[in-house]
Amino acid sequence: MIGDRWLVVGLGNPGPEYAGSRHNVGADTVRQLAERLGATFKPHKAQAQVADTWDRPGGTPLSLALPFGYMNTSGGPVQQALAFYKTPLERLVVVHDDLDLELATVRLKRGGGTGGHNGLRDIQRRCGGPDFLRVRIGIGRPPGRQDPADFVLKRFAAREREAVDVAVERAVDAILDLVTLGLEAAQNRHHGA
Repeated sequence: MIGDRWLVVGLGNPGPEYAGSRHNVGADTVRQLAERLGATFKPHKAQAQVADTWDRPGGTPLSLALPFGYMNTSGGPVQQALAFYKTPLERLVVVHDDLDLELATVRLKRGGGTGGHNGLRDIQRRCGGPDFLRVRIGIGRPPGRQDPADFVLKRFAAREREAVDVAVERAVDAILDLVTLGLEAAQNRHHGA
């Protein structure tokens, strides 16, 4: 199963108190991807839940990972999973929340800064740089003077939830297109949405 394998990591925090929070939309997306592909997560020695699957029957091998620890320690599990699967940084896809994007916007890119995102910062530090692919899901900016660190840990309001659920489905489509078509074609398909 090792070859042109891709590693798709959903960022979030563990435990029921963080379930459904803005910061967990990356992990929620990767769970939804696993459900769509009929894949089951199992504990892995890379300190993550991992589901090994394919993007389609007989297609590209994918390993979907949800790190066990908190967001700011995501780099260790990602580094271990890359090493275990012998996957280069170019085939790492990190799915995460983004404060700088309007709510429910989905954007794809390779590399770039962290935008203050501690999960991205730790992955860059542990995995050798920023040159991995990102699926960014907009969670909007905090209202008024609310601290962004508090805002990202809050759940979506009921009026936001439907748009976010649609964005998660679009992000799942975008991940599959990224793996199958490449970055530019996937951007062309999804950045107009």
